Amino acid sequence: METYGSLEAVGPVLDALGDPTRRAILETLRTSGPCSVGVLAERVPVSRPAISQHLKVLGAVGLVRHESRGTRNIYRVHQSGLDELRGWLDQFWGDTLQAYADHVRRTEEERK
Repeated sequence: METYGSLEAVGPVLDALGDPTRRAILETLRTSGPCSVGVLAERVPVSRPAISQHLKVLGAVGLVRHESRGTRNIYRVHQSGLDELRGWLDQFWGDTLQAYADHVRRTEEERK
């Protein structure tokens, strides 16, 4: 069974991204760059403890990483955490392109 891009591999990532607050946190990190919990709490309308819990989930599935700076943790998007998801989604694009190629081939054969 194929593991790269399989639903089994991306299931936890999809589950984590199923929460709108987590998507907002990830999008904030993507657009604003590395941030502390305090900065994220200013930009995403939930409490600091809630931000921390959401970051814990995002970190567990490999979507964010953090580094300690003094008493703060600075979080950033972990790009390779998206690789499995990207591979799985690319399969849909590959299927679409193949269906289009098959349609073009059939149309060409019908014209002959």
